Amino acid sequence: MKRNKIWNLLVVACLSLCSCESYLDVVPDNLATIDDAFSLRVNAEKYLFTCYSYMPNQADPAGNFGLLGADEIWAFNSAPGASKNFEHRIFDTAKGGQNKIDPIGNEIWDNMYKAIRDCNIFLANIDVVPDMDELEKRQWIAEVKFLKAYYHFNLVKHYGPIPIIDESLPIDASIDEVRVSRQPVDDCFNFAVELIDDAVNDLPEEITDPVSALGRVTQSIALSVKAKILTYHASPLFNGNTDFAALQNNDGTQLFNQVYDETRWQTAADACKAAIDACESYGAKLHEYLNVIGKPLSDATITQLSLRTAITEKWNTEIIWGNTQSMVSGLQNYAAPYVDDTNTENQGTRHELGVPIKILDLYYTENGVPIEEDNTWDYNGRFSTQVAEEADYPNIETNYETTNYHFDRENRYYANIGFDGGVWYGQGKYDEDDLFFLRTKYKQPNNNNSTGSYIKKYIHYENVQTPPITYSVNAYPFPVIRLADLYLLYAETLNEASGPSPEVKSYIDAIRDRAGLLGVDESWANFSTNPSKPQSKEGLRSIIRQERGIELAFEGSRYWDLRRWKTAPTQLNDDVLGWDQTKESSELYSKPRVLFTQKFGLKDYFLPIKDNYIIRNRNLVQNLGW
Repeated sequence: MKRNKIWNLLVVACLSLCSCESYLDVVPDNLATIDDAFSLRVNAEKYLFTCYSYMPNQADPAGNFGLLGADEIWAFNSAPGASKNFEHRIFDTAKGGQNKIDPIGNEIWDNMYKAIRDCNIFLANIDVVPDMDELEKRQWIAEVKFLKAYYHFNLVKHYGPIPIIDESLPIDASIDEVRVSRQPVDDCFNFAVELIDDAVNDLPEEITDPVSALGRVTQSIALSVKAKILTYHASPLFNGNTDFAALQNNDGTQLFNQVYDETRWQTAADACKAAIDACESYGAKLHEYLNVIGKPLSDATITQLSLRTAITEKWNTEIIWGNTQSMVSGLQNYAAPYVDDTNTENQGTRHELGVPIKILDLYYTENGVPIEEDNTWDYNGRFSTQVAEEADYPNIETNYETTNYHFDRENRYYANIGFDGGVWYGQGKYDEDDLFFLRTKYKQPNNNNSTGSYIKKYIHYENVQTPPITYSVNAYPFPVIRLADLYLLYAETLNEASGPSPEVKSYIDAIRDRAGLLGVDESWANFSTNPSKPQSKEGLRSIIRQERGIELAFEGSRYWDLRRWKTAPTQLNDDVLGWDQTKESSELYSKPRVLFTQKFGLKDYFLPIKDNYIIRNRNLVQNLGW
């Protein structure tokens, strides 16, 4: 495989880091030369942490396309000149605001290549450090090789085929030598996988010093990322994608393969299973909530707390990789409503992020099948209203009138979503007989986000809003990879490789069981108008994709899944709907209103490379449509 090189300015980057984790709180001290940076272990360790410091901040809605770049979350105050709680440029791309002169997200290109440069400098110099044993050197080398692979993969996700930067050039390299070209996308995937394969055996099996090293790379993290990389490589966007036949280098090099390779799915399935086995051998399992409150809780509340705390409880058994560079604190502020409606002046809750109705549509009924398929659920009457009864508690406030849409839904709906009449466990109230609930119609206390529905999933249940202005937030590392994600990746890849099987369904059913649902076969046989759906590859594919949409909602997966499956042109050429918050009556409020009509074309699969970079480097070609 061709390996490109990049000009190294031979300076050590001094980055300001936002993590509160001790191992990321240090960077090289303005060292004058590379020799100084690797003269002692203590300096080399600082350079190692600099390599980690480029990890993307997944909890930042201003920087993570996965959060606000598609249709999963809709922000408030989006009008030009309106006051905003965070920069809306990523959100602007969901509304067609991308450009090639000053591309939204261009810092990803810049920062990832800076990160790769520092990884290459580290790998070229770590061997000269005198006061380190070889075992520790091998581990650090493995960590940086993994990071280098991850940073390349992150670029591929955003840009498609990219220049591969495997080592640094000397300061006197010629201009022609540094004018790099994009490499075929298969080479990019293979390069990242090879780096991880080189690294994995020298990585620790688990973290033995949680105080100083949680968040650093382990074997299970590396194998899980490898599984994701290979799943992307097998997916339609990167596997025989003739839509991108015209994307070629100036010398005619084809950057997207044009022949579909079905065997990639089995390769990806094998990698997913290897990652699962490794994670489970180190103690990973689907998280379940243990009642530490000391008050009686219903089965529904315990199930919903298991689902909520699978995200919000630090380092729980399901978290494979939590990004300590990306603590979920501000994101909770942006998502939180005034749960306590007697304290509506609280400045800590920004209530800016809403959930469109199409995302609510994904969640199953209580019978574990889609709302449009359930033969017992009134789909045609979903936008009518009814008054909640005692049996609907603790999901919906008793005697409260709200839309039929919210009744008889699965536990993940009630765990993830805040809605009109929806009960909200926690936030200072832990007695099930006396809980907060939301009121989101016009002139009501919670009528202040974009859609009328809130993201409860982000909010730690022990956060408290204290009058007059305090909001106490329990921050947690953003979950980059959870075991549930791996289960669904394995189910997806194995189904694509060989069709429906008990093995495929067992991994879907494990996730459904945690949510209090019956297995796929039983649910569809008893409650679906399409009972044979799980028995075909196409039907099970649809089920798996919907399971991913539900289980991984608001974690940044949907943006990438819609692209790699090539379903974005269907899903993102559609109206974004919310409840009609201009209406006071339940009947009128329950009629959806159009917030925006999205458009998605071929050019929107990948970010544009900054136009100035194309002008300066005649070997660098632009993405299609830009």
